[in-house]
Amino acid sequence: MNIFKQLYKSMYSPKDIAFYRFQGIGKTILYVFLLTFISILPTFYHFSVAINTGLEAAEQIIRKELPDFAIKNGSLETDTNMPVTIKRDDFSIIIDPTGSVSQEDLADMGNAFGFLKDDFALAAGGRVQSYSYAMLDNSTLAKQDFVDFITAMDGANYIILPIVFFFILLVSSAMKFIEVSILAVMGIMLKNMGGRRLNYGHLWRMAAYSVTISTIFFTIMEAMKTVVPSGFLINWLVSAIVLYLAVKETPAPKKAQ
Repeated sequence: MNIFKQLYKSMYSPKDIAFYRFQGIGKTILYVFLLTFISILPTFYHFSVAINTGLEAAEQIIRKELPDFAIKNGSLETDTNMPVTIKRDDFSIIIDPTGSVSQEDLADMGNAFGFLKDDFALAAGGRVQSYSYAMLDNSTLAKQDFVDFITAMDGANYIILPIVFFFILLVSSAMKFIEVSILAVMGIMLKNMGGRRLNYGHLWRMAAYSVTISTIFFTIMEAMKTVVPSGFLINWLVSAIVLYLAVKETPAPKKAQ
């Protein structure tokens, strides 16, 4: 069966998910990669938009509006004793030598660059990537260095973005495989409850398709920039229910006469 047709049927049919336990492991692994690819598209889209629209604005803001600053010995030093926030449409730049602005605060602002006390952070689509100043070792960076760096980045972002996308895909795929493996372990308890004869290989294949509904749902929510309360628990609960229904669709062993 076509892998995209499998994705469609996995949205509503535990019976088909149960049948997929017989297919080759290679196709199931490919399906997990497909799900991961779909799930990261909104994140990467928000990230790339933030980069493309933000670099030019960041250069102008840093050059003309931010106070002089420098990063020395892994910490931010400025001429001001309070956080400074500058907004341009949907983009913000924050410089905070006090440590009062957290990464969570930055995420709430939408698309933003943050020169925080101990790290540099980029917020896009409600997610934050941070980079510690400690990675600079004993190097000192001043305001003009960042202006020069952003100017260079603006011309190289079409090279950098595919690299970033591959990195996000790699990390997200690893997390998805771990999620499927843990769900398959939960499936052992579910199949014992239902008295089904299924091995871990069968359950892993079924678990890979059981996460489809929750993955697509949270992908849509990410595209809409909507935070789902208790999303972690909802994700696992929905996936476990689908797997349980799929396990019930497998034949029970016949009782001895």
